[in-house]
Amino acid sequence: MPDDVSPAPNRHGAAHHHAPRHPSPPIPLTPSPDARPPALPSPSPFFSPGPVAPAAEPLRVVVADDNPVVRAGLGVLLSGRADIQVVAEATDGREAYEKTLEHRPDVVLLDVRMPGVDGISALPHLVGIAPVLMLTYSRESAIVHEALRLGAGGYLVHGEFTANQLVQAVRDTKDGRANFTVTAADALLAHMRHGTPPRRGPLPEGLGSALATAPAPPAPHTAEPSESLSQLQPVVGQSSVFGGPSTTPNRQQCGLSSREVEIMDLIASGMSNQQIAATCFISEKTVKNHINRIFTKLHSATRSEAIAHWLGTAPRNPGRQP
Repeated sequence: MPDDVSPAPNRHGAAHHHAPRHPSPPIPLTPSPDARPPALPSPSPFFSPGPVAPAAEPLRVVVADDNPVVRAGLGVLLSGRADIQVVAEATDGREAYEKTLEHRPDVVLLDVRMPGVDGISALPHLVGIAPVLMLTYSRESAIVHEALRLGAGGYLVHGEFTANQLVQAVRDTKDGRANFTVTAADALLAHMRHGTPPRRGPLPEGLGSALATAPAPPAPHTAEPSESLSQLQPVVGQSSVFGGPSTTPNRQQCGLSSREVEIMDLIASGMSNQQIAATCFISEKTVKNHINRIFTKLHSATRSEAIAHWLGTAPRNPGRQP
């Protein structure tokens, strides 16, 4: 056979090489309606999900402000949050006390200047039932200090916070964390710089005057308040509680340091350890250390005993000092 002549190709072999007899069917782009996903393995009994936790109860708030526009705005703002519910509104301190007793809220938002019984007069009675967050236009340093001394868990001045900051402050107050806007923080900072609180005198516009005949405030969030705000009447023509004659017993014999005197005053006002720590800018551990020394010097085992000795209401016992 000549070298330039190639053998004829095998027809059957070529056909078998280029065109398979049984081509594979095309792969469908969409799954068949009869197709089922692969079965998942059964969960292990050791990792079976537990019962579904019930939804948390909303945080319940009482709003006390004599301005109906402010009350309405706060009601819309707070009740618009899934975890907050405004359960009652009040127009003055007496009504705030009654609503707080009735509803037992988690937080009370309290204005300062209200007709009848003002917020400062009602405050020591309210803190015995629920945490109180001052929410007010009053920005005077003396009022800020007095509100904190009487047990307020925070102080917000209108115009110095956003809606989200207010909501967070309400949540924090329920959990015992203090919140202050710029004005209140400046008042506390001034106290720290001077080392002592400002000289206490009559508050602006006679605020707190109803406290002149009020009993000592109860310890916060403990016993049922035994006094009602029916005793708190606006005192016309009288000075505030700080302007009248002093009935304070001689406390020099107690031997308390200046810091211990300050903390004992805050204890007597109904403040918790956390509130005292926030007011004095010290840790809760330091507060507890001061309280232990105070109890020793006052020969007291409880807060109520210490307060009774401090206010001069403890029964006389000739067998022991004060």
